[in-house]
Amino acid sequence: MRRSTMTQGHQPGWLSTEWKRVLLLLLLLGGLVLFASSEPFQSSLTWLLTKAEPVIKAHPFWGAALFVLLSAFSAMMAFFSSAVLVPVAVHTWGEPLCVVLLWCGWMLGGICAYGIARSWGRPVVRRLVSGELLGRYEERISQHSSFGLVLLFQLAVPSEIPGYVLGLARYGLRRYLLVLAVAELPYAVGTIYLGSSLLAQRTFVLLGLGALGILFSAWALHTLRKRLGS
Repeated sequence: MRRSTMTQGHQPGWLSTEWKRVLLLLLLLGGLVLFASSEPFQSSLTWLLTKAEPVIKAHPFWGAALFVLLSAFSAMMAFFSSAVLVPVAVHTWGEPLCVVLLWCGWMLGGICAYGIARSWGRPVVRRLVSGELLGRYEERISQHSSFGLVLLFQLAVPSEIPGYVLGLARYGLRRYLLVLAVAELPYAVGTIYLGSSLLAQRTFVLLGLGALGILFSAWALHTLRKRLGS
């Protein structure tokens, strides 16, 4: 459920282009739901759970620590996602604990991104994230930006961007931690319950949660662009 980049540039008619991409994401979601309901997928998932569960139960602390670290890494790098691990985690630890672990992992990833940007600066950050996206938001987000705008920024853009931008802007650490905690919690809850719905083969719940996440991200991005005057 973690958001992705739906618009990368500004051009005449960007709104129609954005909503065409939303429609495409919704169609892809429908295809994924159908695939996830198929017998081959469920058989593969059952095999994976059977193999992973005894290993994690034999090493509960290290299993949880690895899940948190991989979640943190996914919040820092665009090419990596911890979503594939969520069904295994839900099956092993249950939904409430998984929400906490995933939220902590994403918090850790955001803090690390912020720290890297603030300590080592732009040359290092440009090796880790898209220079185009970084430059676009770096021009509009500063240490004086309001809490509401920064929260919207955290909700709207790909998760690997805000920590770096706000670290470069030297946005206040305590304010950033509050923004990060508030913004990541609904995504963590949604992601875990998506994984739970996948395990239980609750097709309509899976489709509804996925659609809600896509539409919420689209709304946040649309509102952010209006606030920034893009």
